[in-house]
Amino acid sequence: MKSKLLPFLLLSFILFSGYSQTVNKNRPSYWQQKVDYKMEIDMNVKTYQYTGKTKLVYTNNSPDVLNKVYFHLYNNAFQPNSEMDIRSRTIEDPDRRVRDRIFNLKPDEIGYTNIKSLKQNGVDVHYKVQGTILEVTLNTLINPSTETVFDMEFEAQVPVQIRRSGRNNREGIALSMAQWYPKMAEYDEEGWHTDPYIAREFYGVWGDFDVTINIDKKYTLGGTGYLQNPQEIGHGYEDKTKPLLSPKGNTLKWHFKAPNVHDFTWAADTDYLHDILKTNNGTTMHFLYKNKSDIKENWKLMQPYAVKTMEYLNKTVGEYPYQQYSVIQGGDGGMEYGMCTLISGGGSLDGLIGVTIHEMAHSWFQFVLANNELKYSWMDEGFTSFIEVLTSHNIYKPIDHFLFENEYDTYFKLVDIGKEEPLSTHADHFNINRAFTIASYYKGLIFLSQLGYVIGEDNLMKTLQVYYDEWKFQHPNPNDFKRIAEKVSGIQLDWYLQEWIQTTNTIDYAVVEVNNNEISLERIGKMPMPIDLKVVYDDQSVEYFYIPLSSMRGEKPTTATLLPDWTWAHPTYTFKTLKKIKSIEIDESLLMADINRNNNVYQQN
Repeated sequence: MKSKLLPFLLLSFILFSGYSQTVNKNRPSYWQQKVDYKMEIDMNVKTYQYTGKTKLVYTNNSPDVLNKVYFHLYNNAFQPNSEMDIRSRTIEDPDRRVRDRIFNLKPDEIGYTNIKSLKQNGVDVHYKVQGTILEVTLNTLINPSTETVFDMEFEAQVPVQIRRSGRNNREGIALSMAQWYPKMAEYDEEGWHTDPYIAREFYGVWGDFDVTINIDKKYTLGGTGYLQNPQEIGHGYEDKTKPLLSPKGNTLKWHFKAPNVHDFTWAADTDYLHDILKTNNGTTMHFLYKNKSDIKENWKLMQPYAVKTMEYLNKTVGEYPYQQYSVIQGGDGGMEYGMCTLISGGGSLDGLIGVTIHEMAHSWFQFVLANNELKYSWMDEGFTSFIEVLTSHNIYKPIDHFLFENEYDTYFKLVDIGKEEPLSTHADHFNINRAFTIASYYKGLIFLSQLGYVIGEDNLMKTLQVYYDEWKFQHPNPNDFKRIAEKVSGIQLDWYLQEWIQTTNTIDYAVVEVNNNEISLERIGKMPMPIDLKVVYDDQSVEYFYIPLSSMRGEKPTTATLLPDWTWAHPTYTFKTLKKIKSIEIDESLLMADINRNNNVYQQN
């Protein structure tokens, strides 16, 4: 019996050793897949078509045996009657940049990616395309802790730019190449993520990229990765102390390498200016923008603030982990990518600096902390918006009123018109675009600012730093962040995550009665919260009170008078003071998102 079991146990250990791989101490069962891309692209700048060859090494770090893999073909969204087109033409409030523009694209204006050949370990495999998803049925199963090699040849056409990726946009940028290659879909503990490209947001596999782009020598490129052959390229990348090599022919071979990223993006134009600055920690910052009189002045003025942004975020959140970052005029709003951003280049200086700060902050919240944007868009957009406000306040334009006033007011207006949807809603499945935007950017921001009210603002900032340090280069989810906040603060926060993210319950507390020195408070809204209370007595002295929520199982650091917990089931709370009361205010800080502040204040007649 012993001799029969030993080989079986040994085989089991070999096949399932992936089970024991621990990537994160906060979630010992955590694992993530890995990709290594080697791509060569030939771009025809006259037809806006390109061909590509990809060698992709895919490592299965999961405990599962895979019999299929999936790729995203994002270009295919930009075709009449695609899911993105249909959604844009049927939603109540279509994105003004999209509307029916996809439907009206001509054949030479659409986007597409056609697979010419696909092999696994040198053998042809069966595949099929459905919209923006390529489904591959494997010849050879991918066992845990093993890797496989895919060789792919494809041809593609760059669409006229409608959203993010495309050509010849309204600002005249020739090529904004985002989500342009067949991109491996993510497989995690929830299974495959094969969401079609309908409107927004992405989720990618961590890995290394080795990309060569062959393009007309008149074009200047910028994007993800470190340029490997600057002396052959020029265009402002070369070392001025060394001789520049003369290009042969009319094509340049741009060779980039990008380690430990989950996307690869680039942009190209014949009229880019290219500036370079360095931060105080040695990060090289590239700025590529149109050589136009109405653009240049603001871009020059913006650059020092981009450097200050990098330095502020390094100090506030954690060190930026790459050696360079590029701010590139891409011509369509702003979007974060690996080691770079594509942003609109025109407009006011305030707008340019604002979008630069926001997109740079995404390098921490989404690009390094790579949560699934489709499921948890509030984690990247909300966290980024929170840090954007702090950054702008500290390095650009100080705010002399409540720091997040605009964000809270916008959230209150959405609640008031009855259009709010839970933050747990899939990014593409919100009933209206406005609800997505306000939820993800504004209510997501309030999740953090209000968390500072719950656990203390010092604990909040420490939580962000620990979260970044312990989850960088991985795929954290909301519970992972919550657990970090709990460990930092010593406060239980499951109730907070549940109420604020998974419901549309609102906060509304009121001072309902004051009888001499007895105060009665009421929870009118469904969402419970701890209460900070300011009491001014008749003798003009002031006393602050703090009422923890029983669900917290603890309290934040405070110098206020500590009162007994308020339990969730009790709608009212009464206590007595030692002096006669003149006025009362619930939450002087304004950080609690109370939808009716009129009943938060009592003033003696």
